[in-house]
Amino acid sequence: MDLLSIKDPSFLKSLSNKELETLSEDIRQFLIEKLSVTGGHIGPNLGVVELTIALHKCFNSPKDKIIWDVGHQSYVHKILTGRASEFDTLRQFKGLCGFPKRAESEHDVWETGHSSTSLSAAMGMAIARDLKKEDSFVVPVIGDGALTGGMALEALNHIGHEKKNMIVILNDNEMSIAPNVGALHNVLGRLRTAGKYQWAKDELELLLKKIPAVGGVLAATAERIKDSLKYMLVSGVFFEELGFTYLGPVDGHDYESLFDNLAYAKKTEGPVLLHVITKKGKGYKPAESDKKGTWHGTGPYKMDTGDFVKPAIAPPAWSSLVSETVRKIARTDERIVAITPAMPVGSKLEGFASEFPDRMFDVGIAEQHAATVAAGLATQGMKPFLAIYSTFLQRAYDQVLHDICRQNLNVFIGIDRAGLVGADGETHQGVFDVAFMRSLPNMVLMMPKDENEGQHMVNTALNYDDGPIAMRFPRGNGLGVPMDEALHTIPIGSWEVLKEGTDAAILTFGTTIPMALEAAILLEKQGISIKVVNARFIKPLDEKILSGILADGMPILTIEEAILEGGFGSAVLEYAHDHGFHRAVIDRIGIPDKFIEHGDVDLLLNEIGMTTEETISRLSILARKKQKRA
Repeated sequence: MDLLSIKDPSFLKSLSNKELETLSEDIRQFLIEKLSVTGGHIGPNLGVVELTIALHKCFNSPKDKIIWDVGHQSYVHKILTGRASEFDTLRQFKGLCGFPKRAESEHDVWETGHSSTSLSAAMGMAIARDLKKEDSFVVPVIGDGALTGGMALEALNHIGHEKKNMIVILNDNEMSIAPNVGALHNVLGRLRTAGKYQWAKDELELLLKKIPAVGGVLAATAERIKDSLKYMLVSGVFFEELGFTYLGPVDGHDYESLFDNLAYAKKTEGPVLLHVITKKGKGYKPAESDKKGTWHGTGPYKMDTGDFVKPAIAPPAWSSLVSETVRKIARTDERIVAITPAMPVGSKLEGFASEFPDRMFDVGIAEQHAATVAAGLATQGMKPFLAIYSTFLQRAYDQVLHDICRQNLNVFIGIDRAGLVGADGETHQGVFDVAFMRSLPNMVLMMPKDENEGQHMVNTALNYDDGPIAMRFPRGNGLGVPMDEALHTIPIGSWEVLKEGTDAAILTFGTTIPMALEAAILLEKQGISIKVVNARFIKPLDEKILSGILADGMPILTIEEAILEGGFGSAVLEYAHDHGFHRAVIDRIGIPDKFIEHGDVDLLLNEIGMTTEETISRLSILARKKQKRA
């Protein structure tokens, strides 16, 4: 079938199961081909081809609300809703978003990118539907990994209590980004082998109805038999006890089974949970055989072999550098424990887990829990390393504030993917952590200029005993600088002057240092002398260097790959105000007050004015202001 000709899902209504199977093959081939060029979330999408087609055939989107949890499995949905022609631009600058996007299509009724939100959103939509007296289905699709998130469990509890009509699709592929962990995962494992409980219960009920009633005795006996059957067939009956009608498990790649169960679900009053078993990566052998989560989301790859397209020689990845340095130090410090909320692969902690299996804890998609576990460990004299993406740290803000900082506990937070991350876009840009971490009492926040300084910062963090400390580091690879053999510590709150100057000063850190140095060198040729400072400690500030610059009357330009509101530049402004430098000239470059969409990081930086050219322009203006004042 010509997928480019699809305008909306209505064409599915007339297709036979055999024709749908052919369509499934066409979609899989299309995805394998397109994603080999652009990269993307191939594993999740290959696993939900039949399920997505079945949902769009059985329901009427957008009247019926199909809500994708996390959203990385929405590519098939995008194809069926008329966006196949845009897949060459997937996750690229100004191109097709890799997650549901309300501005893209009326069929994208909920935007996401973080897990475990679909059930709460669905509850809101179901309440609105009933208040408005509308007639439609609300169908959230949530994975078994996302179901372990605390927010999802809160929603299940509320939905079961309110008894709203809703069909929850549990897409169970036994993996999230990495293999799932936890007791709930074990419950689902028992359910997978439990057989078709609902059908058996209904058949027994039909049989009992044929028996003439003798008073209330037989009726009570019948109910006890049904309850016994329920507990026999479904160990724990977890969802039924929460108030759901449980259907399944169902083969998520068998159209006949999907259609039968969806039809049954549509006729059932109250909340229904349809348990669908799918195979992540189905139809592409490298992705199908993946046991670690490598094929959850990828860059470009070779279609025929599945080999990833990467430079032959590259500096170490930041995640690997940090985790391996922690691992190195852990060999001589038994107090060090690593914690990750379902990101052992992304955070490159496999080596630590292999060497120290008793000191490595993947807590599942539970960022809040991860932060407080780290706090609990710290109260007992351990040295927990919490490896977490900047975008996911947002979910644990209260726990960092209340449980870690308020108790001034020695927790080391490794803030991975800090700054712009590119292709995953708005939901994953790590640009808010400076603003929300800087305001927390007792917190030390730092970011290295390169991987050599990075390994020393890790050592500094693990040897710091005066409270919480966090290190930001970007996505991708380091700069390829020489690495010191011996580790040392860096004085807390100390900055580093990288270039002396007299006309203006740049204060910056991390990924923007090369741009600052380039601008300073180019201005030097124009006779403008620029001081460049590696402001590697965002909190606390190096008051000695900062006050010296301000006392000299030198204009300051702060640069940060983070949101400007409440960020590092704000801290410099606050310091100048609070210490009487009221005539200080301070300008700021950073992420503006808006969400930054997906695309190549360099293109995004150019669009928002974080460039060498803009830096030169701002510094030239600042230098002229100093000359006029002189």
